[in-house]
Amino acid sequence: MEPLQIVIVTAAVASAACWILSLITRDTSWVDRAWSIVPVVYVWIFAAGALASGEDAARLVLMALLVTAWGARLTFNFARKGGYTGMEDYRWAILRGRMRPWQFQLFNLLFIVGYQMTLLVLITLPAEVALQHPAPLTAADAVFAAVFLALLVGETVADQQQWEFHRRKKAAGGTLSPGFATQGLFRYSRHPNFFFEQSQWWALYAIGATAAVASGAGVVGGALNITIVGPVLLSILFIGSTIFTESITAAKYPAYSEYRRTTSMLVPWPPRTRRAVESAA
Repeated sequence: MEPLQIVIVTAAVASAACWILSLITRDTSWVDRAWSIVPVVYVWIFAAGALASGEDAARLVLMALLVTAWGARLTFNFARKGGYTGMEDYRWAILRGRMRPWQFQLFNLLFIVGYQMTLLVLITLPAEVALQHPAPLTAADAVFAAVFLALLVGETVADQQQWEFHRRKKAAGGTLSPGFATQGLFRYSRHPNFFFEQSQWWALYAIGATAAVASGAGVVGGALNITIVGPVLLSILFIGSTIFTESITAAKYPAYSEYRRTTSMLVPWPPRTRRAVESAA
């Protein structure tokens, strides 16, 4: 089978496993547990295809190494928060309480499993573009790889700052004003880790597009190709998830409304002062 076919079959098996396990355990976080693992597998399948073909595989190996670094970091962060101990994401429990059982199970099948597992294939398809357009590495690849790594460092710092905040909050008995992280990178973005996470996949898309351009493709089909749907849908997912998460946080912490008025939601940006907010109002 071709690498893309292997990826599709692998994704179908992983999706079925996540759905069946969610029914057996009544825990809908199985996709969350697969999130940082299956994209690494998919990109290495594409890289293996390039190595087996005898064509120049340097770009695909680079992409696989970058995604492996992404997956290792995210898996570590998810594990230390108890993600692999059977703890369900609190947001799914809230949604379950707002829906009838059949509605939630339909949501589980179509969105939690279907949409998200399909998305994890789509964001790795720039590797398929690189496979179909073998070409030597260029300076643009080095630039985009450096951007990817810089974003990876940014997400690592943001997650560590959030981890340290919650450790201090726990040590203080669960109450630490204002109740949510506002220092470090969180002074410039309410969700800097979300911003860096999305942006890494845009950088990976750029590397795939570079392969197409280097092999002679034009703007359409090269720099702008169909695999852009992956990072676009990922960004839409993160924006929707962020809005839902913030509705929960705002209901718990009165101070969050002020934080939301003064601080960028995703893109790190200098915070607005209270006076500037009042003037704008």
